[in-house]
Amino acid sequence: MRGTLPFALASLAAFCSPALAASFPMTIENCGVEVVIEAPPQRAVAIKSTSIEMLLALGLADRVVGTAFADGPVPQAWAAEVPVLSDKLPSQEVVLETEPDFIYGGWESNFAGDGAGERAALASLGVDSYVSPAACRSIKPAKLTFADLFSQVEEMGRIFDVEADAQALVAQQQAQLASLVPDGRGLSALWHSSGTKAPYVGAGSGAPAMMMEALGLHNIVGDVDEGWISASWEAVVDANPDIIVLVDSAWNSANQKRKLLGENPITSQLDAVRHERYLVVPFPASEAGVRNVPATLDMAAQLSKLDLAD
Repeated sequence: MRGTLPFALASLAAFCSPALAASFPMTIENCGVEVVIEAPPQRAVAIKSTSIEMLLALGLADRVVGTAFADGPVPQAWAAEVPVLSDKLPSQEVVLETEPDFIYGGWESNFAGDGAGERAALASLGVDSYVSPAACRSIKPAKLTFADLFSQVEEMGRIFDVEADAQALVAQQQAQLASLVPDGRGLSALWHSSGTKAPYVGAGSGAPAMMMEALGLHNIVGDVDEGWISASWEAVVDANPDIIVLVDSAWNSANQKRKLLGENPITSQLDAVRHERYLVVPFPASEAGVRNVPATLDMAAQLSKLDLAD
């Protein structure tokens, strides 16, 4: 009899509490690759800012054994001390030295033979891999929506067994997004990511399109079903956008773009250039990830301060 009560309580606890075996092993389809995750990752490597920030925003810094190829500093709200393996794409040797059980890439190209390693080869070593779905190239992603982003947050929550934290982050960002009032002036815009001789711009299906739509801006190349495209300055001048979004990065800053646009004989006559109707967004926030919602709200505040009377 003395062993009966403890056994009963243990059985009740097992019934009431979600057991690890109920969710794992977990099979997911990611960018055309079937990934079987035996248990929540404990030693993750994150490559590119979108993946680094996703894990930090979910409070998983203690499970990150390496980061690499960051596009800029992490927002203060999510900042944490995590090991940096490389400022660029790390080699497979460097990555494997951390003894990872999960590698999270912001770009599909991160998983190459001269990078972190091909996904099949990593799987043979017992290392799971994951590509940010919006960055998939072997299978064309659908037009990105905020609902897609929230689904990715929730999937990360399931993979790492931190579903409550993922749901809280999604709820917070959904509330932030709900507070956004789109601009009603019917303004057109260009999303200028990079490029000098030809501009590399946000087109109609990626994060730039999603964010501009939320802002109430008409994307001048929004009819092109791609995330980003190389355009021409002549086409930009013909469209004469009311607003130009400048992506700010260490290798091509917003100020460098301003200078280029102002000195280029073709673009210097654009209304947006002459009247400096610019919105600025950090590069890490221009790709699909947890930065998109806060960045959209920030751009909305910038937009509200622009004088379009002239």
